[in-house]
Amino acid sequence: MALSYRARRIWSLVVLLIGLPLWIVLAVTGVDWLREWAGRPVWWLEFLIFVALGIVWALPFRGIFRGVGRGDPDAGPQEGQE
Repeated sequence: MALSYRARRIWSLVVLLIGLPLWIVLAVTGVDWLREWAGRPVWWLEFLIFVALGIVWALPFRGIFRGVGRGDPDAGPQEGQE
């Protein structure tokens, strides 16, 4: 089932305002657990882990974020625009 433009906008806000901070807390907690278990990795490996986690969180939400920054495609042309 495809989401409407308005539903995608609402869900994208929910993901950004609730899901992303939750993901950040989980990612930092997971890396801290890894530091305790295996010792602190070299700085570049730790950096790569955080970069990978920063990219991975958005992959499941591609469909929600696609086209949200543009105008509503279902709305007709507005005044002054043709």
